[in-house]
Amino acid sequence: MKINIYGSTGVIGQKSLKLVNNYPNIKINLLLANNNFKKLISQSIKYKPKYICIKNSKYYEYVKSKIPKNVNIIKHNDLNLFLEKNFVEISILAVSGYNALLYFDSIINNTKFLGLVNKEVIVSAGHLFKKKKYIKSAKIFPIDSEHFSLFNFFNNYNYKLADIKKVYLTASGGPFLNYNSNKLANVSVKEATNHPKWKMGKKNSIDSATLANKCLELIEAHYLFDIPYNKLKILIHPESLVHSIVEFYNGISVFNYFYNDMDIPLINFFDYVMNKKSINLKSQYFINKNFNLNFIKPDQNNFPIYKIFNKVKNMEIEKKIMFNVINENAVELFTKNKIKFNDISKYVNKYLSLDLKMPINNVNNIFKFKLYIKNKLDIK
Repeated sequence: MKINIYGSTGVIGQKSLKLVNNYPNIKINLLLANNNFKKLISQSIKYKPKYICIKNSKYYEYVKSKIPKNVNIIKHNDLNLFLEKNFVEISILAVSGYNALLYFDSIINNTKFLGLVNKEVIVSAGHLFKKKKYIKSAKIFPIDSEHFSLFNFFNNYNYKLADIKKVYLTASGGPFLNYNSNKLANVSVKEATNHPKWKMGKKNSIDSATLANKCLELIEAHYLFDIPYNKLKILIHPESLVHSIVEFYNGISVFNYFYNDMDIPLINFFDYVMNKKSINLKSQYFINKNFNLNFIKPDQNNFPIYKIFNKVKNMEIEKKIMFNVINENAVELFTKNKIKFNDISKYVNKYLSLDLKMPINNVNNIFKFKLYIKNKLDIK
């Protein structure tokens, strides 16, 4: 079996490469990186993929000169054509942001199992998943912790959506869980990116602090599992051990618990693909007299993004895409110290009032709509 890893130099990509060594029947076919040419070169030498690709074309010639002779480098402009002509059994899409949309159509129609770690693809293109024949045969396996926990639950237990009262996705609350709005006004970028539980990039860390990431994950859960928005809720869970809760009308709730380690979803993905259990994970229960699991309803005054989203979730698909793009822009402005942390939600609320429409019936049009939205925003 062959595997392509898109975003091989990121956290998920690096973890995936280490784990592939435990599966001798999986051969590394393609590694894609964005800018980290040094890491891509070292991966080419260590893992010996058949092909590599670097998105930033200015590094192409240098990378080509440093990789082993039996490793082929593909020009980024030729990547989609290459993917369309070369079927692989396994793909992991761990490219961050909207760039993942550039490859999504080519990947989804030329692979059997897709491990997906990208919010933008599902938030912006999830409505296409329901179209007949859009996804021909690929099975999508979400690798982010919350959706993996639901995927694992729904795959292993018989259930009827009609029996489910609520589905809760948990959030750590970020670094400012106990801050009031006055204290939030002067927080720094460094403070906002200091996530208490997970090691993440700037964008995801700030989205965690505002709760925007969890709002986007509700959209993902809606598309991936056909769960109506009125059944989807967020709970603050500072311990980050229970990743989702499924509450049934009969009074029983199922807590999907696992230690906050991304190796767990990845190992389960590979075992799912290979249809066997190859790694016996050790128990990660740390139960003693001080063991606590806390769950708190989000305060919408401290998390105004959540208040905004509760209106957006009932609006048309275009507004959900706008919510994502506008928030992305606001976070970028905050990281450049052009707006304050409290201004992120104000910025999102302001530009959501725009009445923007374009066809979003395919991935190319969605990408164009994203650019159209950005052109309407104040980038200071």
